[in-house]
Amino acid sequence: MRGVVGLVGIMLVLTACGGTASDQAAPAPPSSSAAAPSATPSSSAPVAGTPVPLATGPNVSGCFTEKDGKIFTYGDDMPGVITGDGPVGVVITYERNGTVCNWRPLSDRLVAAGYRVLLYARKSTDLPEDVAVAMGKRLSKEKGVKRLFLVGGSIGATSAVPAAEKLGSEVVGVVGLSGAIDPADASRLSVPLLQIGSETTATAAPRTCSGPTTPPPRPPTTSCTSSRAPACTPPTCSAALTAPRCST
Repeated sequence: MRGVVGLVGIMLVLTACGGTASDQAAPAPPSSSAAAPSATPSSSAPVAGTPVPLATGPNVSGCFTEKDGKIFTYGDDMPGVITGDGPVGVVITYERNGTVCNWRPLSDRLVAAGYRVLLYARKSTDLPEDVAVAMGKRLSKEKGVKRLFLVGGSIGATSAVPAAEKLGSEVVGVVGLSGAIDPADASRLSVPLLQIGSETTATAAPRTCSGPTTPPPRPPTTSCTSSRAPACTPPTCSAALTAPRCST
């Protein structure tokens, strides 16, 4: 269920803030008037459950090949892939002990919706934040890419926020799934942040403010002076995050 909620949330925030969804209709089913070939027993028929052959040649974790997109390498010959050709790029950083393969279904859906997706394998000794920054720079240099989203799971979510800060204006949104995000880091973001977790997620970000418990004195006024303020109330944790603003 957590994965389903996360997927729905990602699709909502990304679709709201950019990208081109495909309106192509699904292919029509074959006509019922067509005569079905008669089934005849054959000893050469394929056996159900036959294993899929392993990927050969350049690939990423055996899940992506050159047929899927552009295969590249970085660092100590670690592989990555860029799929799709849309103007909005999405860099996905997977969880600790995760793999690129776990995120293939989301990647396929985003590509079908008109996004360009970068997935990469990494060593357990690599700092996810540093690699996410490098991948963001790589994807932003691809021809036609105009803006970026960073998506991460667990430690990938934790590192996505500081990575977005380092990338600056290249990033227009961050999505974190089941990852602990420092409120101080989140408060420094100038782009929308969608954090998805559950009550059973041990690494969910704490719902506490990192600043003083008593809000500073406010001048006597009944009107807000900032268009980003959600309401004329004392500062709260939610007010630390800027309201989602989708550029057109």
